[in-house]
Amino acid sequence: MLRRLISLALVLPVLLASCDRAGEVPTPTRSSTPPPSSRTASPTPEPVEPPGPPKDPYAQSGPATGECINGWRSPAKGSALHDRPLEVIRLATGVEGPLVVMHLRYFEGPESPPSDKGYLALVQRWYVRAYAKDDPAFQARFLVEGREFGDGLVAVAPYDTTGFRSPDWRAFQYDESNPDPRPVRGLPGEWAGGAYDFVEGGAGLTIPGLPEVLVGCLDGS
Repeated sequence: MLRRLISLALVLPVLLASCDRAGEVPTPTRSSTPPPSSRTASPTPEPVEPPGPPKDPYAQSGPATGECINGWRSPAKGSALHDRPLEVIRLATGVEGPLVVMHLRYFEGPESPPSDKGYLALVQRWYVRAYAKDDPAFQARFLVEGREFGDGLVAVAPYDTTGFRSPDWRAFQYDESNPDPRPVRGLPGEWAGGAYDFVEGGAGLTIPGLPEVLVGCLDGS
């Protein structure tokens, strides 16, 4: 559903200027600002190292179970099923440059909650753990969904989390009272809208982001 689509934007800094009121002669005062030669430079942010490889190699497929009814698989690199969710992430977040994919899963299943509408009976889903090659600070886990009417980035979790657990996974609901993008702890970039728990539901939504028959598709992720 479109209720869970995520958007990201950059916030541009605003430069402020001030001037003396016309006709007034400024009164000399002792400045508390040190001269340029003695000012302390702002600390340079420490560079973020790219994430290292996992201790154990990720599996490439998972069997069908009661909590992952059709199983899951990792599409071949360069295939349409592999590259499609990466393009969705780029468009939704505005991240530039290539994404380095550490793990990617593809699985299919019903909408949450299940729907009798044909176009919602089978939803395509991708789980992606990735970081930006040109900016390793941009790193996270993403959930992308695909339906007949389009694809969308529906939830995001901190890079160093695992599985499908609350409160790791967050989604963003449009909120006209909170339209400006802002940093969210543990997530890269800036996010607009009201954040809610994608696992348990929230922001007026009482349903989980994944149905019970699919939550196991993220086991061991």
